[in-house]
Amino acid sequence: MSLAAAPTEIPSLEEAYEACRQETAEWAKTFYLGTLLMPPAKRRAIWAIYVWCRRTDELMDSPEAMTRPEAELAERLDVWEQRTRDLFEGTVRDGLDRVMADTIERYPQPIEPYLDMIEGMRMDLTTHRYATFEQLKLYCYRVAGTVGLMTQEVMGIDPAYTSAPWSHPPDTSEAAVALGIANQLTNILRDVGEDRGRGRIYLPQEDLERFGYSEDELMAGTLNDSWRELMRFQLKRARDWFARSEAGVRWLAPDARWPVWASLRLYRGILDVIEELDYDVFNHRAYVPTSGKFLDLPRSFVIAQAR
Repeated sequence: MSLAAAPTEIPSLEEAYEACRQETAEWAKTFYLGTLLMPPAKRRAIWAIYVWCRRTDELMDSPEAMTRPEAELAERLDVWEQRTRDLFEGTVRDGLDRVMADTIERYPQPIEPYLDMIEGMRMDLTTHRYATFEQLKLYCYRVAGTVGLMTQEVMGIDPAYTSAPWSHPPDTSEAAVALGIANQLTNILRDVGEDRGRGRIYLPQEDLERFGYSEDELMAGTLNDSWRELMRFQLKRARDWFARSEAGVRWLAPDARWPVWASLRLYRGILDVIEELDYDVFNHRAYVPTSGKFLDLPRSFVIAQAR
């Protein structure tokens, strides 16, 4: 089932949400598993946001996009930005627009994170190296931290923090962004080998220099002590960002805490797998096996019950 359709063939809301579910299940298996722990309305909204983000990413990173000239990709991003602005003004052109409009109505949210993500895609047009972590952090915020902001209204806040007349709702934005950055740093470490094939190195240049590991060695997939020390440093940084995000999970609505904890722990588990592979992300793809995912769900449930 395709989300794209001519204006006279826009699928029903149920059909469009089902298409989002199928796409999420196919392309984001660990993430999808976490969404199934949510109540139906919330999981559908998360599927819609995921597919919107995937469509945005495909403008730059699909196999077809990689064959296109930079000017054409830039134009695509401009068109997508205008379409996003139109969506937030109420214009519905296809099934994805329909579910996104429904999600925005149910869970009101600002347009800025969506526009920031598009800016992250623009960074990929011209930036293939990052001199410092501060520069990389901006990229990680735009392409992944924004997802936390897009979804925080869907997750909701535990009424225990908002029910008293004197209570002030906690701000989950910082933790939401931290989780997105942690996930993106994990993606970068997992995909070092794949990214080098596209001429991209996301590991900060200052870190390569610090550990005495050259760009030529990275492109050649050289495994040595310098590489392992570099990767240990990168994994610690990613885990630190996961730790920052944990502080905000306790504020979430009870029906969101378990799936968020499950997703956080399962994604962080990729870092453990990288260690088990002796940091060889050039010849192996790190992933948490299905058995490990299901074994961790009860642990995540217990953690989610504590505030």
